[in-house]
Amino acid sequence: MNVFHGGDGQYLEMTNGGTAVFVDVLTLAVSALAHEPWHFRFAALLTLQDQNVMGRGVVGFGLADLDWGDTPQERATAKDFLLRVLDLALSRHRWEELTYEPPRVEGYLRTYRAMVEGFDPASAKAGTGVLPGPQEAAMASCVRHRVLDALPFWQACVFCTAGD
Repeated sequence: MNVFHGGDGQYLEMTNGGTAVFVDVLTLAVSALAHEPWHFRFAALLTLQDQNVMGRGVVGFGLADLDWGDTPQERATAKDFLLRVLDLALSRHRWEELTYEPPRVEGYLRTYRAMVEGFDPASAKAGTGVLPGPQEAAMASCVRHRVLDALPFWQACVFCTAGD
């Protein structure tokens, strides 16, 4: 099982298939909204949740392990971005392009959004290295799928590695 942790012991546990869909719809949304360095770093973290590369049942991260920023303003801005990504995903942004119907992902997104909304970024553990650094930010785009890809980690997006 893949686990995404929130605060106060909250977590979202998903099957491999559920996680793949979760990452797919978040990738579509983050690719549309990213324009600041932290956004591209978070996009890179999403690329590292690609089970086709990382392995099945071994992905996930905790909100407390992210580098949300040094100041209250930076942390609030990063949290707002993540909430906007989740809201865009919940609006079914580009879901018509998926090669499958994502039946349970809306519930996963709502659960995760509630976890993010209730999380206080000031409680995060500094220096865990879970969020890729600025030099590892996902700045390149997959031309075929029009999403941010996994460079500099590997030369493919989550849809390419799935064989879509």
